[in-house]
Amino acid sequence: MKRVWVALGAVVLAVGGVGVVPAAAEVGRPGVVWGECPPDPGPGPRLRCAELEVPLDYRAPGGKKIKLTISRLASAKPGLRRGVLLHNGGGPGEPSLFLPSRYALAYSTEVLQRYDLIGFDPRGVGYSTPITCGRSPEELPNEWVLPFPAPDGSIAGNVRFAGELAADCLTGDVVRQVTTANTARDMDRIRIALGERKISYSSGSYGSYLGAVYASLFPERTDRIVLDSNVDPNRVWHRQWSLWDSGAEARFRDFAAWAVRQGGFGTTEAEVRARFLALAGELDRRPVTHPEAGPVNGNLFRAIHRAYSYHTLYFPELGAWWHFLTGDGPPPGWGEPPNVPGIPRDNSTAVLLAVTCGDANWPRDPGVYQREVLANRAKFPILGGMGANIWPCAFWSAPVEPPVRVSDRGPANILLLQTRRDPATPYAGALGMRAALGGRARMVTVNTGNHGAYDPSTPSCAVTEAHRFLVTGVLPRRDLACEPDAPGTGGVRAPLSVSPLSDGVRQIGYIWP
Repeated sequence: MKRVWVALGAVVLAVGGVGVVPAAAEVGRPGVVWGECPPDPGPGPRLRCAELEVPLDYRAPGGKKIKLTISRLASAKPGLRRGVLLHNGGGPGEPSLFLPSRYALAYSTEVLQRYDLIGFDPRGVGYSTPITCGRSPEELPNEWVLPFPAPDGSIAGNVRFAGELAADCLTGDVVRQVTTANTARDMDRIRIALGERKISYSSGSYGSYLGAVYASLFPERTDRIVLDSNVDPNRVWHRQWSLWDSGAEARFRDFAAWAVRQGGFGTTEAEVRARFLALAGELDRRPVTHPEAGPVNGNLFRAIHRAYSYHTLYFPELGAWWHFLTGDGPPPGWGEPPNVPGIPRDNSTAVLLAVTCGDANWPRDPGVYQREVLANRAKFPILGGMGANIWPCAFWSAPVEPPVRVSDRGPANILLLQTRRDPATPYAGALGMRAALGGRARMVTVNTGNHGAYDPSTPSCAVTEAHRFLVTGVLPRRDLACEPDAPGTGGVRAPLSVSPLSDGVRQIGYIWP
């Protein structure tokens, strides 16, 4: 069955009310025993890993425990060491254990001298008590997990799939405790275990929300916080995901301009857009068979387009799909996600749903989604209304606690990074995060459409200001905006092929929200 592999976004939980979890409870340092890490197939320096026990349910801290796996890359110059810098890969559901190795290729020498870089698979993910919905990859086709409507706009099939998947996922006692607020509490347990008075943090996409929740639950435990590709904390999650429809339209202009320069896709941006919509409609009627992916219908084409819009370096891959689907080129490659022993194949999807559905209530009435889908299809046809569509969250159990209120209470120590036409976490959401954090934050905006402003392949004021802030603790005096630097002028230590945030589509079949 055709599929594009998924790992997605996240939400916040609040303190206050009956049965609410205490924000912070210092515990005796259990000690961290560093040893070998699981095999890491990626680039970068090797890490040391350790296991840590945390409460499954922080309302009953003496009850059942679950295991977290954490990693460390020690400071390159211990005499200059300031503390620890935690990382999260987004999603929700993205494994993050090996992120220090990836960021070590991008950070400046000064940053690497001042911090131990810390990674961890969040609860429920990877090597940290992984959860599952019991589904095989073939039973999770992308155009259903990321719910694209039928060609006529109907969501009846999406409603059936969402209800069945919710029933499969809501099993066991762990899934409902896999939430953003509990992951933030786990981060504080990591801080305690490492013997640190405060922690610094760098992440983006869903990780921006996780960082904002931590900074709201534990404001005095934060040192220097960098949040990239930002989620609006007051829109999680249905209203945040609905921004994907408008975000895809804004980002399409970048692809269309590239396509005009390349030739063969249209002579004007308007013509490229018209040809995209016509090709998607034709594939809805007559799918084209790919030798590995199987039948590629209009919705799978839309999903592929969405994945490859995350970074301009992927535009040639998207162009190759256009040529193939119009009979003008060979079939592009089709990657498969790694099969890691002991980690369920559907783990990323299971965590995506656990967090997205467990952080906040979703509308229960399918009619709400049908009306929103039809409205978005008319205004923003590139994704056909997928962003507004129904998820299994409409059939999920009620959250175990209310969302955390992200606020401006706390030290002014948060740097927000954002691109103007990010298709995954659109600019409108970043403005919501900026407003919620108020005087605690400054925002740096870059005039690109990539998912990730901290982007060594596209140096800019975002990279410069992030490094300056992590090294000196000095925020910009006011919000900044800039164009990306000319190639070769950014002074980046060792450029990656793409932003760490955009790395998820290195093989098609791995899509972030």
